[in-house]
Amino acid sequence: MDTAAISTMDQYQLIAKFQQLRQTTLDICNPIEHEDYIVQPSPEVSPPKWHLGHTTWFFEEVILKKYLEGYTTFNPQYGILFNSYYKAVGQHTIQSERGHLSRPTLAEILRYRAHVDSELIRLINEMPITETVATLIETGMHHEQQHQELLFMDIKCILANNIVDTSYALMPLEEASKQPKKENWISYKEGLYEIGYKGMAFSYDNERPNHKHYLYPFAINQALVTNGEFLAFIQDNGYKLAKYWLSQGWDWLNNNDIKHPLYWRKVGNQWYEYTLHGLTPLDLNRPLVHISYFEADAFANWKSQRLPTEQELELYLSTSQANHHLPKAEVFHPNDAMAAEQVWCWTRSQYLPYPNFKAFDGVLNEYNGKFMCNQFVLRGGCVVTPERHYRHSYRNFYSPEQRWMFSGIRLAKDVI
Repeated sequence: MDTAAISTMDQYQLIAKFQQLRQTTLDICNPIEHEDYIVQPSPEVSPPKWHLGHTTWFFEEVILKKYLEGYTTFNPQYGILFNSYYKAVGQHTIQSERGHLSRPTLAEILRYRAHVDSELIRLINEMPITETVATLIETGMHHEQQHQELLFMDIKCILANNIVDTSYALMPLEEASKQPKKENWISYKEGLYEIGYKGMAFSYDNERPNHKHYLYPFAINQALVTNGEFLAFIQDNGYKLAKYWLSQGWDWLNNNDIKHPLYWRKVGNQWYEYTLHGLTPLDLNRPLVHISYFEADAFANWKSQRLPTEQELELYLSTSQANHHLPKAEVFHPNDAMAAEQVWCWTRSQYLPYPNFKAFDGVLNEYNGKFMCNQFVLRGGCVVTPERHYRHSYRNFYSPEQRWMFSGIRLAKDVI
């Protein structure tokens, strides 16, 4: 039986948490101009205006239309426009075409947000919040946090594609430490380890169930790969020697004329990097960011090392907190909070279901499982991962050629 799950006091706390979440999304967008809200420079990048609408549609479609008696849909046409990929719900706009539409206007989408926010608060205040509804609201809030991180990724890509100099953050990017990076390998013994989420708090279906996984002896480098280390790879003809690259990666590199990480630029003899703070001289001591799986794997081969598996990296993240002293990949963060990592670290693990994996029920059945094909897992969070959203069991995933996300490298090696 689906009984009431929260008390009156919990209702007030839930409303406050919901309102803060929704305001944070708007705060992330505040520094950009109206013209920036509609741009889509590449198929994987969504316009900020679409993010504002989609996260609102999620609460309307998944919760309000089903659980708030007498709810009136704000605009029936939004069902197609702001549905991302939920086939069971109906048709949706093709992702690569989200930037083709000038309407609805930003002002209209903000009215949509205000309407749905008001109605969700009315639902919480007036209806008994069952365990099912409480879980859906919590999932919707974590879903919006995912889009808050995506907003930083997409806004950065949008601004970086301008010819005119742009920046998102007004303050300058702080300089990383000039102390040389110290390698510190942490070794782990062979054995059977528990992997995946274990607890009663929120987690995504792809983090469960907690299960046992056998690991052979290995070591992980405590330090993230820096810009300076990757520059040495470039200077040693790393992008020109096929022996370091996977076959598919070598084809990707040559077909797309890839010669350096995504936001690096060379002006004369000087390397620069585009950041949320604008174009800055490449800081050799800062963690490397915005690289593909192909580049990460090639660099590991050049170093005669390898990328960790996702199980190895989860074990490392859950047992070591010493990496919090590392220089930030970029300074700006909406909550000025540290994630476990500064960049999402590529693993060599294909994104696959855990043993006895069970997808979310209902409309959320499509949330994660349908993407378990031709993608690799990244672990650890990044500098723009929202506060209280990260868990050591969190499994991020992207296609091997993608690199507009905050992706970097932590190396591993076998211990004989």
